[in-house]
Amino acid sequence: MKVLIVSSNDISGGAARCAYRLHKGLQNINIDSNMLVQSKMSDDCTVIGPTTKIKKAIALATPTIDKFEVYKYKNRKKDVMFSVSMLPGDTIKEIKKLNPDVVHLHWVTNGFVKIESLKRINKPIIWTLHDMWAFTGGCHYDEECGKYKENCGECPILKSNKERDLSRKIFNRKHKMYKEINNLTIVTPSNWLADCVKNSTLLNNKRVEVIPNGIDTKIYKPIEKKLAREILNFPIDKKLIMFGALKSTTIKRKGYDYLISALKKIKCKNAEIVVFGASESAIEIDLKFKMHYFSSLYDDISLSVLYSAADVMVVPSIQENLGNTIMESLSCGTPVVAFDIGGNSDMIEHKQNGYLARAFDSTNLAEGIDYVIADENRQKSLSNEARKKIKERFDINIISKRYLKLYKEHC
Repeated sequence: MKVLIVSSNDISGGAARCAYRLHKGLQNINIDSNMLVQSKMSDDCTVIGPTTKIKKAIALATPTIDKFEVYKYKNRKKDVMFSVSMLPGDTIKEIKKLNPDVVHLHWVTNGFVKIESLKRINKPIIWTLHDMWAFTGGCHYDEECGKYKENCGECPILKSNKERDLSRKIFNRKHKMYKEINNLTIVTPSNWLADCVKNSTLLNNKRVEVIPNGIDTKIYKPIEKKLAREILNFPIDKKLIMFGALKSTTIKRKGYDYLISALKKIKCKNAEIVVFGASESAIEIDLKFKMHYFSSLYDDISLSVLYSAADVMVVPSIQENLGNTIMESLSCGTPVVAFDIGGNSDMIEHKQNGYLARAFDSTNLAEGIDYVIADENRQKSLSNEARKKIKERFDINIISKRYLKLYKEHC
């Protein structure tokens, strides 16, 4: 069986890393898997990306060009991603040339796959959604707008007061295309996103399966805390509270403001804060804790060391599908404190391997942090359960076999 994973990127960004992990997981169970990307960062010969200077330059410019219509909305929420996917390209031609048995789409925006071109794929299509874009009028997370349940327009992300705005046009394009495509199965990594799909106007008549993202538990594994801290030059005698994501301090959805509010309320005073995915904030933060900043980390080993060095990972996201940082942290045996929203409860069991705080309640978030780090025996128990949960349910070999079963149903 030949499988083609289609993703805008291979290892840059959470969705891309999920797709790449699956690609390697399929190969590990002897499936002929290739990956087609718009932008290639790895040196993996089974990842197919632009090869000539001209094609690489086009790929680099395409995301900006594709957002041309978005830039007309000057007052839009600029920290919320909004994608149009209207540019023609060679992606479908490349797919046909590779001639796979199954085409497995992942995150394919940034001008990589034009919406209308999906109907030209004459193979079974599996589409794993990593956010809400497939069934909205352009936003990747709707910030609880809920218009995707009926009809987009007057988009609050674009700050538009026109019914027939860009979001309505994109919504209508998708509606027309989905009616013409019958070989599509939707996969969501979380139960929350599956419910969103089933309540959407655009995809509520498509088959939906819930298969979580997978992780290589042989790479993301606990490293002795003292050793991890020595490698990173972290203090041995402090409680380390970690927070991180791509652009973790600037994207509102990641909940950085809730984190700061919670840290001002925790009882533990013998702590230091680790933030990755961001450089030091230009805004002075009134905290009594020392802050350690790491810019984006891409290699798995460095991330495993970082997670292992921490006592607790905090994920205060406002909307979240199935967060990589939660899965990676738990796999390294570091308990996670997060709001009880989105797909967080698929991985975090309250007071078993972490703490699920009341949504958007920074006081309860602080209580969760203290719950994890206040008692060393409790922290050890939470750590053991965290590792156990990921090994039993989210190991990439388990997930790859679940996808293989789904592929076989379509071939």
